[in-house]
Amino acid sequence: MLVLGLETSCDDTAAAVLHDGKKLLSNIINDQTSIHSKYGGIVPELAGRSHIDQVHKVIGCALESAQVKLKDIDLLAVTVGPGLIGSLLVGLNAAKGICYGLDTPLVGVNHLEGHLLAIFLQKQIEFPFISLVVSGGHTDLYRVNNFGQYQLLGRTRDDAAGESFDKVAKMLGHKYPGGPKIEKMAIEGNAKAHKFPRSYLEKASLDFSFSGLKTSVKNYIDKMQRSNGLSDGDIAAGFQEAVVEVLSKKIIMACEQEGLSRVVVTGGVAANGALRKAVASACSDSGYESWFPDPVFCTDNAAMIACAGYQKYKKSPDSKADLLNMDATASLLLD
Repeated sequence: MLVLGLETSCDDTAAAVLHDGKKLLSNIINDQTSIHSKYGGIVPELAGRSHIDQVHKVIGCALESAQVKLKDIDLLAVTVGPGLIGSLLVGLNAAKGICYGLDTPLVGVNHLEGHLLAIFLQKQIEFPFISLVVSGGHTDLYRVNNFGQYQLLGRTRDDAAGESFDKVAKMLGHKYPGGPKIEKMAIEGNAKAHKFPRSYLEKASLDFSFSGLKTSVKNYIDKMQRSNGLSDGDIAAGFQEAVVEVLSKKIIMACEQEGLSRVVVTGGVAANGALRKAVASACSDSGYESWFPDPVFCTDNAAMIACAGYQKYKKSPDSKADLLNMDATASLLLD
């Protein structure tokens, strides 16, 4: 079965072709960083306009790269939420038009489910497992029991980890996106030069909170401007270590509470080398196995949407989506 995946939930226009849920034939991503960086973050209106300009071009590139025709596609999978509503609707309406014209089945996919299953693009791992989805918009811990069976264990109560990376980078004078810049600066810094606070919330809680850490960094930077303080590298390293330590410890707590020994870390922040190293080390010390998608599958992409859509369709191959009434939802929950 050939699946065309389409992802436009935020600021990446992406299309991919996947064969039988495993063999990736193409994975095309149009990045909007150059559009949004001068504004310090994503501008929803500009993101939507860019999707309109690029969506059919990206689909065409994905088909050409996979050496298939649109008529060869057996299933189309599209992100229907959560995300920016204007961006989501561009992808959904493009998918509806294609499926209506060619009478191709259409599956709506939750963006978070795509992240949870991205690892299956590389490796077929055994269920159940603990998965941390950590990105600019989400920091969620799930128990993944099977395809389509997910139990939310904890989530951020305020800022997502990736959002905190971006905001701290901005405090240090860097443009969006800030995550890669923080990671690069941290390599040159001393994480022990100043210990920023870690928030673990209530005992046994698997929720997260990063707003206090972000405020602490801002207060330190403001204070530093009036005296000789740490270097930007030291601040970046100390901040990154605080985030990574909390994420790693919560993962181990989740494994202990659920009695599981397999871990997957996914989402844009999962591309961070310090996080990958810390989680792998913590899991190894506890006798757990850990996996991380390749960085290209950590950030937003359509291959993961195609993978999730394929698994969803396999469960109900005879059900046909109501093209006219299928809609996108900005705050779609994963259940």
